[in-house]
Amino acid sequence: MTSSEIRKKFLEFFANKQHHIANAAPLVIKNDPTLMFTNAGMNQFKELFLGNQSAVYPRIVDTQPCLRVSGKHNDLEDVGKDTYHHTLFEMLGNWSFGDYFKKEAILWAWELLTDVYNIPKDRIYVTVFGGDASDKLSSDEEARTLWKSVIDPNRIIDGSKKDNFWEMGDTGPCGPCTEIHIDLRPDSERNSVDGKTLVNNDHPQVIEVWNVVFMEFNRMANGSLISLPAKHVDTGMGFERLCMALQGKTSNYDTDVFKPLLDNLESICGKKYGENEKTDIAFRVIVDHIRAVTFIIADGQLPSNNKAGYVARRILRRAVRYGYTYLGLENPFLYRLVSVLSKQFAEVFPHIEKQENFIVRIILEEEQSFLRTLSFGLKKMDSTMDQLRKANTLIIPGEVAFELFDTFGFPYDLINLIASENGFSVDENGYKEALLVQKTRSRADSAVEAGDWVNVSDDNEPVKFVGYDILETTVEIQRYRKVKAKGKEVFHLVFTPTPFYAESGGQVGDKGIIKSENEVIKVLDTLKENNLIIHVTDTLPVSLSDSFIAIVEKDSRVRTQKNHSATHLMHAALRQVLGTHVEQKGSFVSPDQLRFDFSHFSKITDEEMIEIEQIVNVKIREGIALNEQREVPIEEAKALGAMALFGEKYGDTVRMITFDENFSRELCGGTHVKNTQEIGYFKLVSEGSISSGIRRIEALSGESAFDFVSLELQGLKEVRETLKASKNLSTTIQRLLDDNQRLSKELEQLHQQNLSLLIPGLKSKFNSINGMNLLVEKVDVNSADHLKKLSSELRKVTENAVVVLASNIEGKVAVLIQCDEELAKAKGINAAQLIKSNSSLIQGGGGGQAFLATAGGTNVTGIDAFLSAVSQTFKNIA
Repeated sequence: MTSSEIRKKFLEFFANKQHHIANAAPLVIKNDPTLMFTNAGMNQFKELFLGNQSAVYPRIVDTQPCLRVSGKHNDLEDVGKDTYHHTLFEMLGNWSFGDYFKKEAILWAWELLTDVYNIPKDRIYVTVFGGDASDKLSSDEEARTLWKSVIDPNRIIDGSKKDNFWEMGDTGPCGPCTEIHIDLRPDSERNSVDGKTLVNNDHPQVIEVWNVVFMEFNRMANGSLISLPAKHVDTGMGFERLCMALQGKTSNYDTDVFKPLLDNLESICGKKYGENEKTDIAFRVIVDHIRAVTFIIADGQLPSNNKAGYVARRILRRAVRYGYTYLGLENPFLYRLVSVLSKQFAEVFPHIEKQENFIVRIILEEEQSFLRTLSFGLKKMDSTMDQLRKANTLIIPGEVAFELFDTFGFPYDLINLIASENGFSVDENGYKEALLVQKTRSRADSAVEAGDWVNVSDDNEPVKFVGYDILETTVEIQRYRKVKAKGKEVFHLVFTPTPFYAESGGQVGDKGIIKSENEVIKVLDTLKENNLIIHVTDTLPVSLSDSFIAIVEKDSRVRTQKNHSATHLMHAALRQVLGTHVEQKGSFVSPDQLRFDFSHFSKITDEEMIEIEQIVNVKIREGIALNEQREVPIEEAKALGAMALFGEKYGDTVRMITFDENFSRELCGGTHVKNTQEIGYFKLVSEGSISSGIRRIEALSGESAFDFVSLELQGLKEVRETLKASKNLSTTIQRLLDDNQRLSKELEQLHQQNLSLLIPGLKSKFNSINGMNLLVEKVDVNSADHLKKLSSELRKVTENAVVVLASNIEGKVAVLIQCDEELAKAKGINAAQLIKSNSSLIQGGGGGQAFLATAGGTNVTGIDAFLSAVSQTFKNIA
């Protein structure tokens, strides 16, 4: 069977057992502080397991792209070294939300594997949870009994907590699991070594393909387990491993999942996969990593230096580095593999194909950038090793290795490889210490300690948001928790219903108050965590059981929704002016401004900016009424042309926002004006690039836009008055610029003449010391640049010149030491070290090279002491 047929049979099998086929969730997670990426199929169903949301479908089947490169589940460093670990992989899963449990899950798994996929029964082993004393959990005898009804008991293995108790992260839903392993070895090997002994021992042909998890518990922040409101089934089958088993291969990379990528890469690099272990590892790393990077970008996350973006960049650079080092690929190549993935996933994940051109541009730009950095880093390593050889040491210091990692993106194994090829070793302990310091600092900066939720009432119904229609309502607190972040303590409150909009979709969260007869509590922010709406306060109500009136801060909400509606109008105007390739890639909507990131590959011209602004303001003046439709079937909304954002998870029904059905129609959960006239006025403020293929616009609406224009006009008026230019202001300014340029040239000529006049007098002050002609002098120049020019001229008047100059430039000190590079080597002169060791005399600092160094300082009274100290040093040089 082809991989497409294998995937299809899985979905059809469970669809025939009354499972709803669900869409995959985005790979990049937005509203869960415990996770950065979807690392398991169950992530999107977390709230169903916790009982915070009711299941529309009690049974679901799906295929979910997952990424395991951070946190509790991290397979990045294993990729390439073996044939079955991946960063991105597909997880086939079937789910029961309080419906069936262990019996059906186990027996259906057996039926699918043996009757549908025809896997021989004597090649299958299963593990069951053997219990754990620390969690006070006994062994899973129910699962063991069920397995005994279909499989030889000798093929049932007790598993540890590590292998057979599944947890998504440090907290959250969890439970015992039963794993299904397949022995793919040839019969000769199976007869000589019992496959049972190889289960969970990293054998490449005795592999786990399916994990059936029985979700029964919730892991709390304090480490304890509490029972979930209902029992659920969560299964995950590794699609790539299953394909390997069913296609008779001994490696995931030999299946039709990876073979097209490998073939394409072979044609790019001119090498063959399967001929050399080092190049084979590189092949595997590259074809694995391009899948991960492609999906991350397709789901809306661009490579960057922060959080999920940093992970994307790290994966991409790791692939480029392997291609550069082992396959001789010194030019961009990853981007050429995207089209292969686009074709592979056209039916199951069509958003890859829809964004193919955009993904290619982003990856190409990242490759070009990193290859430049890689070149700089290699030069840095070469110069470092040269210096160490001169110092008679062949050990690269840990801090230098860390700088190569931190600044140039060199992983430790690359540094170690280059070092060993050149007869060097690396101070690994020093590197690890530097890395630990950075990680500790990073964790401290972002550390958030969230306590467990404390229930106030038995009411656990889902939070109902009523803020589209009202800004004030009576509420009762359901639960709360204490949170510490950056040394500050706040409280998270959950109550229902709520008029407070939680930060999402780029729109900031509402602020306001909740008040009872006895107290008033400020709501500082409103957040979304999974499907919970969380209200942030710095005070916990004294009486949590009281009824409260929740009141949204009206002015902030009104200004925010003006900016949000203006964003929709601007998005439509951008597509009208620039083209339909424009798609939203990020937004920020607050009471004070709007920011909009979108796909476009060139600078927007002034004329286009004017046209976009005019279109939006025309739509504002037209007074278009908001057409808000809730609970619209998603396919109906798409058929009507509603804009949907890549990387967003939409349910079966959506909220559709329309301002003129022929102009702007988007899927959106944010708040909006009832009529475009409420926006008042729209003003574009800035436009620029934030990365390859991504532009950013900042704009204002309403009162903020009027205030901005008023301030600009006032500033323009003041300029006119200052320049006495009531007309033709631009002509007046240009004349002033021309005059300034002319006068600057004349002034520079005078300074050059002054330098020439200084040289004869300074020439006579050179002193012959120890084979050097030394000049140490305080001079009068007007800039540090002129100090360098003067030094260069003075070095021409005599051989073996060493020039030490200092100047008081407008109350600041500038000093310089310069000589010939060969003289510095012969005499052991180190100008940079001299500067550093004496710069405290001028209360400053600087540096440079052995033959040229400069410094600046604030203590002009220390100039003489500095010159004297440096002069004495040269007198002592042999």
